[in-house]
Amino acid sequence: MNKTQKIAWFSLAIFSFSIALAGYSFYCEFVVKKLPDSFLSRHWSALVFLVIFIPALILLRKKQSPAEVDSDERDELIRKKAVIASYTSVWILFIISILILWLAIGPEGTIAVWLFPFIILEVFFIAMIIYSLAILVQYGRESKGEKS
Repeated sequence: MNKTQKIAWFSLAIFSFSIALAGYSFYCEFVVKKLPDSFLSRHWSALVFLVIFIPALILLRKKQSPAEVDSDERDELIRKKAVIASYTSVWILFIISILILWLAIGPEGTIAVWLFPFIILEVFFIAMIIYSLAILVQYGRESKGEKS
């Protein structure tokens, strides 16, 4: 597994975990309408995030062998295609989120301004997941000895 694949797996895990935490926080605050009481119960997710993030970051920087190159032409092409897929998904996700808001609130309704940064953040998280998945899918589609 090369460095690009390691980073893609790491990004996939971190952004999926972030979406899960954001969903849990949204549920606690807006559905249950009860905020945590203690410092640890309020910030446990940040502590878990750091416990996972720091060792993983250290392990990502470590090369398997001294002869391992950081990237080659194939890696660059895979990343370029993944960026195109992610960029396309951003626009599709923004259109979908606007349509959901329009259908939920209606054309005459209003929305709080503080909600927009959360929408942008979630679109970013999903776009990064799509970027990581695009990289992993492209590495998974290696030629298995066929001739083109």
